[in-house]
Amino acid sequence: MSASAASALDFSGPERPGAAGWKRRTLLDLVVGYGLILVVIWTPAPLRTVLYFVTLGWIGYTTWSSFSGWDAMGLRVAGFFRSLWVVGIAVLLAAGAVIFAMREQTLHGPHSAVRLIQGFWGYTVWSFFQQFLLNDFVMRRLLKLTNDRRIAVAGAAGLFALAHLPNPVLTVMTLVWGLAACLIFLQYRNLFTLGMAHAVLGICVAVTLPASVQHNMRVGLGYLRYRPHGQHHLNQMDHKVSTVVWVMAEAPTRRS
Repeated sequence: MSASAASALDFSGPERPGAAGWKRRTLLDLVVGYGLILVVIWTPAPLRTVLYFVTLGWIGYTTWSSFSGWDAMGLRVAGFFRSLWVVGIAVLLAAGAVIFAMREQTLHGPHSAVRLIQGFWGYTVWSFFQQFLLNDFVMRRLLKLTNDRRIAVAGAAGLFALAHLPNPVLTVMTLVWGLAACLIFLQYRNLFTLGMAHAVLGICVAVTLPASVQHNMRVGLGYLRYRPHGQHHLNQMDHKVSTVVWVMAEAPTRRS
């Protein structure tokens, strides 16, 4: 096992390798947490809101009980500048997608930086949390359970993609991005650049693909219940962009 893989197994408290029941506890944390996430995604309001906070509570508790340091979680300065190329690639891909969308007349984003921030600040925060869930909550636990980087990366990316069903666009994209993000995390151990790249790519999908294709970024029950807002051009519509991925949360945005 590589040094980076061994570092990812650095859990403290009752989940420390060698402690009684650590494997059962790690598996329980993961199964219950991921199960709650799926339940939230597929539960209608208002019960969804209650389950949402229950899920956050479980994730918060298990993170606290297995806390092994901010560095191990990727919340650190080290590795930030070395992994900043990930953000650069995301920006280049987004720029290409925007140019293509302009030519195809499918671009429907805010027309100023201020409105972009107002519309998507919630999704930006959510992007960082998604990377925490993907890499810290899921992938590190799978790595500890299997002691195999390939299985942990593939398993985490697969679970990440499954949480985006039945949205075909997001399911495929999150599978590819999940694989890349996990590998990059193991290499650089920094969540900040991954969160930034995630936000850029997610916002790009939201503003370049027609709502009829990506259903305003909805997954689960929200995807199935999506209804188009009439026949107007997207640039002239007011609607909500859902930031539901893993657990249900929405960041409203007004588009001119």
